[in-house]
Amino acid sequence: HTTEYKVLGRVLLVLMFLTFLTIYVTSYHLAAFSVTVALLIAGVKGFLVLTYFMHLKYESLLLRILVAMIFVLYAVIVLITFIDYAYR
Repeated sequence: HTTEYKVLGRVLLVLMFLTFLTIYVTSYHLAAFSVTVALLIAGVKGFLVLTYFMHLKYESLLLRILVAMIFVLYAVIVLITFIDYAYR
């Protein structure tokens, strides 16, 4: 499967925008909220890279479900970390 260069260029621009947005958000002292936003943006960037640059949207349903489960595991680990931090 091939993806047009226009689409890849747009995805690259979105990734660059999200990178600058992450830098902008973390430049303000918003306590744990800035870390949360930065992690959410990182998750979106990872999703875009997996979908377009690693061609995950052309793979089988089973492989897409397995990758989705990795994102769920990532979210659970981040949630457990925040809960641990909150109750110290």
